[in-house]
Amino acid sequence: MTDKEPESNSPAPASEKREASATAAPVQHSESPASTPAPAPGPVQTEPTATTNESPAPPQAETAAVTASATALPPEHWTEAPAGESEDDGDSALGEDALSSTASLSSSILNYRTIHGRTFHSEIGNATYWGTNDERHSESLDVLHHLFTLCLDGEIYAAPVKDPKKALDIGTGTGIWAIDFADMWPACEVIGTDISPIQPTWVPPNVKFEIDDCTQPWTFEPDSFDYVHIRYLQGCIADWYAFFREAYKALAPGGWLESHEASPNVFSDDDTLPPKSAIAQWGPLFVDGGKAIGRSFTIVDEDIQRKAMEEAGFVDIQEKLIKVPSGGWPADPKQREIGIFAQHAIETDVEGFILFMTTVLGWSREQVTVYIAHLRRELRSLKHHVCYWQKVVWGRKPETA
Repeated sequence: MTDKEPESNSPAPASEKREASATAAPVQHSESPASTPAPAPGPVQTEPTATTNESPAPPQAETAAVTASATALPPEHWTEAPAGESEDDGDSALGEDALSSTASLSSSILNYRTIHGRTFHSEIGNATYWGTNDERHSESLDVLHHLFTLCLDGEIYAAPVKDPKKALDIGTGTGIWAIDFADMWPACEVIGTDISPIQPTWVPPNVKFEIDDCTQPWTFEPDSFDYVHIRYLQGCIADWYAFFREAYKALAPGGWLESHEASPNVFSDDDTLPPKSAIAQWGPLFVDGGKAIGRSFTIVDEDIQRKAMEEAGFVDIQEKLIKVPSGGWPADPKQREIGIFAQHAIETDVEGFILFMTTVLGWSREQVTVYIAHLRRELRSLKHHVCYWQKVVWGRKPETA
């Protein structure tokens, strides 16, 4: 579902830059996904068998998948709340938030747009970015970061990076990944860029954050980074091929690029996903909204990461295609943990994920509220054994480039 990245917040406007200096959140460890439903009530007794699949069948091969061509139900479908369901959308995940100081930023960057009381980045630069940038959404991004580490068996990256001297995190969001990476490699200079200044003020001395728009030509010196990390930018990039060419130019020969993305389309292996359910409509909502703003959300579904890396000139390209459960339904304890965090990331701020897209598609405030109520009820019921695809792709710039 949907990388702002945790990772991700998103890309960001060039020219206005900000530096800062704090304490990293500890990286938490676990294992990766599976798809066996748990028996209904009572503790589940089963051995952990979770695995991360190396290049399994593509998402299109899943017979129960909601395909990228599916069309969202009309907003009029969401007019009646589920019986007995609370419509409160105020859940909170990670209590501690660290919004950065904005004293050094111009008012144009901080002149946030507001939709139904939620703030989005300013009109300056990439004004079609779809995610909110307020405290509640920052909490969901940090939960997503933990989810991504669980899917990588507790690691925060997959590429065979060795002794990097300079690393770049595009769409750094809350900065949590950049901070963790800087703590792992204290001799490495880590730069995190984003369009919204929502990063913490206190960071490790080898980290700095900059306001920068990665959808524009990059301003970094060519051949200057040993590692470029990109996460959760679906719906942000108009031309992924041009985007990866910019990353290629910024990398030093022998440097690594790594891209983490997730498909918005969900599916069930056991036919427990009704096509008109709120969960099933999650993918079409983003696919249709993305078409309306000219930004694709089907990067994983169309294998764009690998194709764009190959076109840019990267070699030694590898990938992990991971089936991620959503909800606490899997029988395997480790997969259930993955599913609980996937659900938690969405439930922390359902509204922040969908509000821009529903506005683009002409939904009323009441229809959004009803949809959220249905989605919450379905996620918590454990009846819908839902999964989605997440893909990590990494490649190397040739030494001779």
